[in-house]
Amino acid sequence: MSAPPDQYGVVGHPVAHSWSPFIHGLFARQTEQAMVYRRFDVPPAKFRRHVTHFFLHGGRGLNVTLPHKPAAAELANELTPRAERAGAVNTLLIQGENEILGDNTDGEGLVRDLQDNCRVPVTATRILIVGAGGATRGVLAPLLALQPSEIVIANRTAARASALAREFAELGNLIGCGLDSALLTEFDLIINATSASTNGHAIAIPEKLVSARTICYDMAYSKEKTPFVRWAESLGCARALQGWGMLVEQAAESFSVWRGIRPQTAPVLEALTAS
Repeated sequence: MSAPPDQYGVVGHPVAHSWSPFIHGLFARQTEQAMVYRRFDVPPAKFRRHVTHFFLHGGRGLNVTLPHKPAAAELANELTPRAERAGAVNTLLIQGENEILGDNTDGEGLVRDLQDNCRVPVTATRILIVGAGGATRGVLAPLLALQPSEIVIANRTAARASALAREFAELGNLIGCGLDSALLTEFDLIINATSASTNGHAIAIPEKLVSARTICYDMAYSKEKTPFVRWAESLGCARALQGWGMLVEQAAESFSVWRGIRPQTAPVLEALTAS
């Protein structure tokens, strides 16, 4: 009698919209891994209890999405360096004697999508990241490792952006400011790291920041064009991209952490965008 498949899943609130079961199902078939992956809609008050129960009853790994990433960092017994730096966890793994390891694969997912899938240059470019929340925290270190000439974090609350820039300042040329700052001029790459597109809202970004050579990237994704993508295209940007590739690449990194094998992402990304 064969052993039951290993148990994995994604925890969020809400989580019904998540494409993670689709993605990891394709990864499992591609790599011939015996695993099951489910969605778990868990409110914040029950997060710690649910995760503990999942791992005590044989679960092997979890993805963590909004709003639980900071709580997952607190719950983990150990954090990888990239998760510790981000202050947030999107991947949990059981190891040893019921020790939970917390990792963050979001930054790796973004840089792989930019470089491998979209062929977007990062080194020696001027980058604007809109938003100073957890999404930005998770990607700053991997982006700065590619040595852009400058990263500017712009946020409605300038003090929050400035504080985040100071925290990561030793990693590269980094500035934080408000969305109305005079520091904001034309950029090579603009990354939307806010939840505005997810909520269907536009962002109050000055139009002067976009030129015919600017690439605009929305971490959010939708079957329709997001408000950020529509805004960027209306200004004649060079390219306007959504975060489907980041979604698949961060999932592949999580899968690699769990199973020790990295799946091919191109066929999964193609299936996802065609579905």
